[in-house]
Amino acid sequence: MNLEITSYCRITNDKVIVNGKELQIPRSDSDSSWLTDIYHSQNISYPKFFKMDNLAKSGFLGSELTLQSIDFDKTTPKEDIAVVCCNRSSSLDDDSEYQKTIQDNNNYYPSPAVFVYTLANIVTGEISIRNKTMGESAFYIMEQFDAQNFYNFVCGAFQDETTNSCLCGWVEYYKNNCDVLFLFINRQNKQTKEIFSIENIHKLYK
Repeated sequence: MNLEITSYCRITNDKVIVNGKELQIPRSDSDSSWLTDIYHSQNISYPKFFKMDNLAKSGFLGSELTLQSIDFDKTTPKEDIAVVCCNRSSSLDDDSEYQKTIQDNNNYYPSPAVFVYTLANIVTGEISIRNKTMGESAFYIMEQFDAQNFYNFVCGAFQDETTNSCLCGWVEYYKNNCDVLFLFINRQNKQTKEIFSIENIHKLYK
């Protein structure tokens, strides 16, 4: 299958790289999180960000920076773009926070705002809403980052002939550890872009 990488973003606990260029993200002196620092540094305007859990924030930022670099149209509904994500911990980071609200019968305060993020595929939903994508959407769980499986999942989305592009990502956030790789993939059209391959996925993830 002839596919190309149009744009990508890599986010870890100490760096943000977009299309090979490391962004200089100023660290806040306040209690602001690393994810919030990234958000503010890019002049993004999306108030719903602050209601998201850390997994959804990670996915949102990875997709946002990947698409921002190609001036993506966020206003027109698009049925030919798929969203495919995967990770190791599913929504465990949020699940743990929710568990704290229900484990003590004498201090029982289940929060709907926390509970809503106890499904990993909420991440793909948030991304689709933000970018008005209406194609296939899927979230897979793997034991660890696996470029072969990642490649297979994305190629599977392109088996649908109506899919022309795929926004795909490894979105792992657990216990303050952020590990994100997002790619925007297109059917190859003879442009001088990187080929979407297992080898190139490995290279971009490192």
